[in-house]
Amino acid sequence: MKILMYSVRDDEQDAIQAWAAAHQIQVDTNDLEFHLETADLVKGYDGLVIQQRSPIGGDASLYQSLAAAGLKQLTSRTAGVDTIDIPAAKAAGLVVTNVPAYSPNSVAEMSVAQTMRLIRNLEMFDQRISQQNFQWAGLQAREIRSLTVGIIGAGRIGGTAARLFHGLGAKVIAYDVVRHPELEDVLTYVDTKEDLLRQADVVDLHVDLNETSAGLIDAAALKLMKTDAYLINASRGPVIVTDDLVAALKAGEIAGCALDTVEGENALFNQNHQGEVLQDINVAQLMQMPNVIITPHVGFYTNLAVKNMVDISLDDVLAILNGETTAHAF
Repeated sequence: MKILMYSVRDDEQDAIQAWAAAHQIQVDTNDLEFHLETADLVKGYDGLVIQQRSPIGGDASLYQSLAAAGLKQLTSRTAGVDTIDIPAAKAAGLVVTNVPAYSPNSVAEMSVAQTMRLIRNLEMFDQRISQQNFQWAGLQAREIRSLTVGIIGAGRIGGTAARLFHGLGAKVIAYDVVRHPELEDVLTYVDTKEDLLRQADVVDLHVDLNETSAGLIDAAALKLMKTDAYLINASRGPVIVTDDLVAALKAGEIAGCALDTVEGENALFNQNHQGEVLQDINVAQLMQMPNVIITPHVGFYTNLAVKNMVDISLDDVLAILNGETTAHAF
């Protein structure tokens, strides 16, 4: 049995080698994304694991060629599967799996950290101090126990964030199409997104990217937020309409934001553009704003999350190749 993993980073290798040794299975890796141009590399392998933010592309024939080559599955070692044409894969007889909960704490803790940084004005203090200005006038902080945190998408990650914020003393409200009774000891559900936007001092997004969530936060939504409220996005970039966000920040419609993911991030994130003029005008503008924090989609990037992404994805491949079922199949 042989498994090929695409888009593998150096920091994943220890976990991959440990899994391979424990299961006595050959696992080979490359640093390429899986597309039509690189699909031939999987010939001769029994299992396939990918991780990427750009769509696989091609058409149904690509998935059919995988099945014709003897592949039974296509596994993403991330939660997002919008890069895969799932209907085409299933029509070809491939089982598509993902890792829906590699570590809810990793992303939830990122949201809490970014919230704390914003409400304590740490980004602005850093900028002042970098210029040897040690004054604090105008940057009075807010205590989190005095705030209402609104979570849109209270699933695994959003629910974990709710517990963390509640533990710090914040009032937590949530909007989700599915209500989870087990979270009602730490949050209160509201009936609409609009209700949440009007009430929250911090709006924290934890939704999947799909037809209903794309553009979830647009100009109209931003106008509903308090002028001293903050927006946190550690989910997916297209959930926020970036043009509208930039306009809202310039107009002072919200107090600031922390973005771990943005529209069009594939052209920027995890790449070194030092010394270059950024072609993404919106990101360039956001980076110049003192009340904006941008990180390159690293909410997932912790020791436990990386190991879990590798282990769970490979466990699923092994289960499918052995004729077993997995709870992570679509």
